[in-house]
Amino acid sequence: MQLSSAQLSLLEEFERGLDPRQPERSRIPATVLGYGEISTVFAIEGDGMQGLAFKRMPLFKNAGEIQAYQATYEEYCRLLQQEAGLRLPAYGFASLTNQAGRLIFYIIQRRLPAASIGNKALHLLPPEQVFLLVRLVLGQLHRVWAYNQQQARVELGIDGQISNWCLDDFEPGNPYVDESSTLTYLDTSTPFCRFEGMEQLDHELFLRSAPPFLAWILRLLFLEDVVNRYYDFRRVAIDLVANLYKEGRPELIPGVLEVVNRFFGHEAAGLNISPIEEKEVLSYYREDALIWTLYLSFRRFDRWLRTRILRKEYPYILPGKIER
Repeated sequence: MQLSSAQLSLLEEFERGLDPRQPERSRIPATVLGYGEISTVFAIEGDGMQGLAFKRMPLFKNAGEIQAYQATYEEYCRLLQQEAGLRLPAYGFASLTNQAGRLIFYIIQRRLPAASIGNKALHLLPPEQVFLLVRLVLGQLHRVWAYNQQQARVELGIDGQISNWCLDDFEPGNPYVDESSTLTYLDTSTPFCRFEGMEQLDHELFLRSAPPFLAWILRLLFLEDVVNRYYDFRRVAIDLVANLYKEGRPELIPGVLEVVNRFFGHEAAGLNISPIEEKEVLSYYREDALIWTLYLSFRRFDRWLRTRILRKEYPYILPGKIER
């Protein structure tokens, strides 16, 4: 997917008129589709932009860093699709320089219906079909670890939480999932990929969005652990289950855990993964929620300090209050 010159010009104009504090009030109308910890996804109104989603990443210091990231991203997507067998939406890229002279990189994907995203669909489906949806997700995740197991050179990781999957051909007016339902994986912007044990992505990039006074603590105490969790099928599954607390469906957790542990004992038996207990999920969720709540609070303080006291640019877009 490649933007036309007219689309690229409109994207540049959007970036020039972007209000990071209130992106919905930017010069060119846009809708925030989702917030990540370091990136924001927009739908941009304008000719030729219909059906596209733009993930904005203001992380890079020079063109060399963008080129290295893009190469890693493209190889990760290729491996997920051609080797692990996952479905991904059509995607492309654009890089530009904003008014402050900062390089901004956009990942562009085909926009998918909001109701078909897993965290929306689970509010429309009856419990039995949510359990089937989780089993379908586990089946896709198993493809990644099966690929890792069958060869020694490449190791892929993945963020498997429910909001990163889209149900293809899902009809919100007639919500239904069966064994033939297919999934598309959305969140490819952090390419977890190791070649012969060497991490291909410079994870220091993702510390740039952290307040300077906090970055060294995150590097020392959390960075390696957070990265490693996405290469561990069991921890990815714990994260998947724990996300049901955030999505307001904790009553589904016992049933979902049964699905997960049954999957580990049968379809994924060759991976020798031990069962997950509910107390582990709750402990993980509480710790994770506390870390990210504190992190967001510090980032808001950093934004206030930079913009109100130092009168400098703050390039990141922070979400409002997040229910956890």
